[in-house]
Amino acid sequence: MMPRKMPDPLDFSGLRTYSLHGRPSKVTVENFGRPIPAGSTVRALMDSLPDQLLGRDFPELVRRLAAVYRGGHPLLVGMGAHVIKVGLSPLLIDLMERSIISGIAMNGACIIHDAEIAMAGFTSEEVGNVLGDGAFGAARETGEVLNGAINQGAREGVGMGAAVGAALVAGNFPHNDKSLLATASRLGIPVTVHVAVGTDIIHIHPSASGEAIGATSHLDFRIFCAQVATLQSGAYLNIGSAVLLPEVFLKALTVVRNLGHRVDDFTTANFDFMKQYRPLANVVNRPTAGGGRGYNVTGHHELMIPLLVACLLDELGAVAQ
Repeated sequence: MMPRKMPDPLDFSGLRTYSLHGRPSKVTVENFGRPIPAGSTVRALMDSLPDQLLGRDFPELVRRLAAVYRGGHPLLVGMGAHVIKVGLSPLLIDLMERSIISGIAMNGACIIHDAEIAMAGFTSEEVGNVLGDGAFGAARETGEVLNGAINQGAREGVGMGAAVGAALVAGNFPHNDKSLLATASRLGIPVTVHVAVGTDIIHIHPSASGEAIGATSHLDFRIFCAQVATLQSGAYLNIGSAVLLPEVFLKALTVVRNLGHRVDDFTTANFDFMKQYRPLANVVNRPTAGGGRGYNVTGHHELMIPLLVACLLDELGAVAQ
């Protein structure tokens, strides 16, 4: 085979050019961030952000959440258990105490870590160290307290979140002040728990009842739907749930729209340390396609949530209950 002839280099001498000064551009020096002096306020930090991407979107989200509160509209939070495990419960409890958060939706892992914090002040075992001998998830008190509460809730026609919260309050556990569920029970704030059977350690305990788990979690789904039905002009934040809560939220939204409730102009935001398909589709994009605005904030919860709380309280002037 004969070798191929290499092409001649392209001649650029005839390339048409234009003046840089007449060209539309996406970035200008007016968009740049500003140095932050030592001892700056939260407001100064926000004002110093570059007017680009999340530097533009994050302050806008904070302003929208502040407007939700000022307008008396609901701010609902859907969350995964990692939020509790990285130590953010006190910040959410503060927003609950200030009546800024009006409802919380959790996955099943949340009640485990929240209850263990309330009972013992610690949670989250090292799975690799105990899985080999079948000891993972077998803590007696965790199963007895939570399954006992769920079973009683089923008997009394109470949702899982309310049942567990009431049990923690009744138990007068030493760290109830760090418990989202105990605080919500004390304040009368709805907490709903959305369970996938078999995903949580309490499901392997002898005291677990599939009937009770299903009844109380389905009741919580209906309660959550009632909250979503009031979201017009409100806000929904998904924090650290990549699959379960985004799916639950989308189903709740379609139920309430099917039943004639107008929920087509509201704010949503997803917070997680990596981009995931379902939160982007089911929280940020699809629900707000007909109105409102959705935001995606990528970063570690232990940094981004304190920043959000600090900026929101600053925007509101640190509102008191």
